[in-house]
Amino acid sequence: MSEMRERVVDGIVLCSQVACPQVGCPQVDSPSSSPPAREQLPTCPPALSLQDVSPRMQFLRENPVPFSAFLTDSFGRQHSYLRISLTEKCNLRCQYCMPEEGVPLTPKADLLTTEEILTLARLFVKEGVDKIRLTGGEPLIRPDVVDIVAQLHQLEGLRTIGITTNGINLARLLPKLQKAGLNAINISLDTLVPAKFEFIVRRKGFHKVMEGIHKAIELGYSPVKVNCVVMRGLNEDELLDFVALTEGLPLDVRFIEYMPFDGNKWNFKKMVSYKEMLDTLRQRWPELAMLSGEESSTAKSFKIPGFRGHISFITSMSEHFCGTCSRLRITADGNLKVCLFGNSEVSLRDHLRAGASEAELLSIIGAAVGRKKRQHAELFLMFHDSPPAIPSISSKDSLGVQSLRHRVSFSNQVATLCPGRWVPQTPPLAQRGLGSDSPHRHYSSHSDSDTDPKCLSPVSRAPASHSGPLRTSDQLTHVDTEGRAAMVDVGGKPSTERVAVASAVVLLGHMAFKHIQENQLKKGDALVVAQLAGIQAAKVTSQLIPLCHHVALSHVQVRLELDSTRHAVVIQASCRAQGPTGVEMEALTSAAVAALTLYDMCKAVSRDIVLGEIKLISKTGGQRGDFHRT
Repeated sequence: MSEMRERVVDGIVLCSQVACPQVGCPQVDSPSSSPPAREQLPTCPPALSLQDVSPRMQFLRENPVPFSAFLTDSFGRQHSYLRISLTEKCNLRCQYCMPEEGVPLTPKADLLTTEEILTLARLFVKEGVDKIRLTGGEPLIRPDVVDIVAQLHQLEGLRTIGITTNGINLARLLPKLQKAGLNAINISLDTLVPAKFEFIVRRKGFHKVMEGIHKAIELGYSPVKVNCVVMRGLNEDELLDFVALTEGLPLDVRFIEYMPFDGNKWNFKKMVSYKEMLDTLRQRWPELAMLSGEESSTAKSFKIPGFRGHISFITSMSEHFCGTCSRLRITADGNLKVCLFGNSEVSLRDHLRAGASEAELLSIIGAAVGRKKRQHAELFLMFHDSPPAIPSISSKDSLGVQSLRHRVSFSNQVATLCPGRWVPQTPPLAQRGLGSDSPHRHYSSHSDSDTDPKCLSPVSRAPASHSGPLRTSDQLTHVDTEGRAAMVDVGGKPSTERVAVASAVVLLGHMAFKHIQENQLKKGDALVVAQLAGIQAAKVTSQLIPLCHHVALSHVQVRLELDSTRHAVVIQASCRAQGPTGVEMEALTSAAVAALTLYDMCKAVSRDIVLGEIKLISKTGGQRGDFHRT
C-alpha cells in the first residue's frame, strides 16, 4: 500500500510522490481450535511496563526536552511527531492506494541517503520531536531499516520509534527491529478474506502478513495496531468481524475513512463515515464505550467491556482533527510537508546538499511550519458539498463473506468460526498448500451454510408453491403511454420486506470442472472469486441495469456447489431489503455475474463452457404477491 495508508493512519502522512506505491495491505489473524489444523497464536505476554522499557526511556518521560519555537505554528500547535518516508517503493499494489498503471519513481540519486535521514532526525529531535514513525512506500523493503532504527534509538529525547508496514516482511525482521529499539507497530489490513486480500493488493502474501501479526503479539507488542481503510462495497461488511478479533487479542483495530489522493479515483459513495460505522457496531454491541485519549490523538477509541483489545476510528474526512495536529512529514526525496492535504513542500534535501548550517535549516523549517493553515479547507469543501453517502449494506444479518468455506476440503486460506467470533487461521508452514483431497467443494457467503447439507442440490429443494395470487400486467411497467422508456415511480408504494432468490448453472466440461474441483486454476480459487463477484454485483445492480432503482440491501447470500454428474457449478443468490421495490433484479444480476466470473476464471482451460438456467426461483413481498417457481 502506500503512504495513502500512511497518510490515513495517524491522520496524516504522504510519501514523496503525490501518489506513491503502497505501504501495504495486510490481514490479521487470531487463534482457534477449529479445523483445519492451523498454527495457534501464541499466548500474548503482558504489555511492557515503564520499568521494562529502559532507565533511559523512564528518564525521558519524566524529563521532557524543552520544545522549540521553530516547530510551533501560528495557531500554537506544537509539532512533536515526525513521520519519515524511507522509500517510495512497495511490494504490494493496493487498488485504493495507487493507480493501476503505477507511478513514476524518483531517481535514487534524488532520494535521501541514510546519513541525511539521520541528520534531519537529530535536528528535529533536538528541537522537541519525541516520536518518529518510519513509513514508505513499504519501509521494510529498505535494506538498512534495522540500522536506521538502531541509530534513531540513540537520539536523546526520542521516546517512540514506530513503523507502519504492510506486514509482508515483518515476521522476518521484527526480532532485529525490536532489539534495535522499535517500540510501536502499525500493520495495514483491509480484509479477513484471503481471496479478497489478493484482489485488493494485486499480489499474494496473505500468510506472510499473518505471520507478522503473530510475531508482533509473541514479542509483546501491545497493542498491535491494525489499520483498516473502510470502503463501501468492498469491506464494510467485515466491520463486526474485525471488532470480534479484539475480544481475545491485544489489538487496536483502527477503522480509517477512505480518503482521496491523486490516482485512486476517490468517490464519496465509497466512503463509509465514522458515525455510520459506529452505528453498525453499536447495533451488535450497544455497550461499546468511548475511551479518553490524548488531545493530539487522531483516533477516537472505543472498547467493549471484557474485550482485551479495542477499536479506533480515524475520522480524517467526516470530523477532522486539524486543531490538534502535531504531525510533520518528510518524504523519501527530502521534502518537508506540514499537512497531508497541502500542496506546499520545502526541499530539505536541497538545502542539506547545498551545505546549509543547522541554524539555516531551522529557519527554513520554522518558516514552513509558520505557514501551516488552520485546517485543510479545500478537502472538506469537497467532502461536505457532496451528497450524503448511500446507506450501509451492513446489518445485523451482515454478509458472511469472511465465512467462505467448503465441506470436507477447502484451500486452507480461510477464516473459520470459533464460538462467539470469527477467527482467521494461519496453517503451519508445512501445511500451507491448497487442499484438493476431496472432490466435494461447497461455498456459501452465509455463515450457516454448513448446517444445510442440501443447500443447492437441484433434487433437494422444497416443493415450489405460490403463497398468493401473482398478479400480472398486460402493460410494460417501464414504458410510458407514448412508448418511451421510463423508470417506475415507487414513491407511493408501501415499504415491506422484499426477498428474492435466483439461480444459474455453469456447464464447465470435464477438464475445467476438474481444475475447479482440485483448486488448481492459475488465476486462483474460482469459487471464491465468483462468490465475491456475485455479492458485489448485487450491490451495484442499479448501475448496471438502467431503469432499476437503487436498493439498500440488508443481506446478500451467494452459494456455489459442484455438480459432478453434469460437470457443472450450480449458483444460488438471494437478496433481502426493506423498501418499496423488489430485489429480484439484484438476485438475478448476482447469479449472472457469478456465472460470468466462473467463465472468465476457466476460459484459459476451456472455452467450451455454457452458461444457462439463469432464472428467478422465488420472490416475496410487494403488491403483486409472492412467487415460487414450481
